Amino acid sequence: MTATTVTTTTTGVPDLYPTRGTAEVLTPRQDPVVWGAPDAPGPIVPADLLSFERDGFLAIDQLITDDEVAVYRDELNRLVNDPDIRADERSIVEPGSQEIRSVFEVHRISEVFARLVSDERVVGRARQILGSDVYVHQSRINVKPGFGASGFYWHSDFETWHAEDGLPRMRTVSVSIALTENHDTNGGLMIMPGSHKTFLGCAGETPKDNYKKSLQMQDAGTPSNEALTRFATEHGIKLFTGRAGSATWFDCNCMHGSGDNITPFPRSNVFIVFNSVENTAVEPFAAPVRRPEFIGARDFTPVR
Repeated sequence: MTATTVTTTTTGVPDLYPTRGTAEVLTPRQDPVVWGAPDAPGPIVPADLLSFERDGFLAIDQLITDDEVAVYRDELNRLVNDPDIRADERSIVEPGSQEIRSVFEVHRISEVFARLVSDERVVGRARQILGSDVYVHQSRINVKPGFGASGFYWHSDFETWHAEDGLPRMRTVSVSIALTENHDTNGGLMIMPGSHKTFLGCAGETPKDNYKKSLQMQDAGTPSNEALTRFATEHGIKLFTGRAGSATWFDCNCMHGSGDNITPFPRSNVFIVFNSVENTAVEPFAAPVRRPEFIGARDFTPVR
């Protein structure tokens, strides 16, 4: 792995985080983690903001109530069983079973999930972390049924969002809200605490329309075993468990992934990515074309 140098794109925007070159590149984080003031009003207490700054994530035991979980889970089941939704390009299926793996842009196709996005318990935390108004860069439901649903390999979301969507800075935060119980055995989210402080630029060019393959199984933007071993040795690995209704907020540059679910117990969640309105997407930094807008939004309207 080599050190980094800053270049400027053809649009004049500095590329602070080079990736998809001939070799892996390590770049120290050039951006704050918490952009808002520590004492800014909002649902996150100052001590938890400091924890988020240090670790790159914040776990909440109960973000939504049991009654709300039932509503969102019913809506998830309605969407994945709707033939029109299945036929839509926003639905991604498992390569083996052909079951739906994810449905993107759920805040646009479902009024139920649209209300969740604008819930102050959700968007208020995003504004507090990012220090500005925010818009939805991506939303989706992830369906991980029992008996063989595949996982998501280790990656930094920002590496993809920078390379393929054109997000210039690390001013983006995600929340994963559990709609089923997260056991330690059913393919839960894993994060390397503190990994968000270093950007790992991956080796290899981005194929055209890479998203069609990467949403089922990653290839471009995948860290090497050497790099992952180094990160895991330095930072360790945290596995998130918790009841339905719990949530995990995590920084865009956290190294994270999840394993296959070979248990009988499903693991489903709603996943929302908030980006600052002061960090809107430009042209991709390391891809021949933009990804579709249902994956990387170009509508920067603030959430109200």
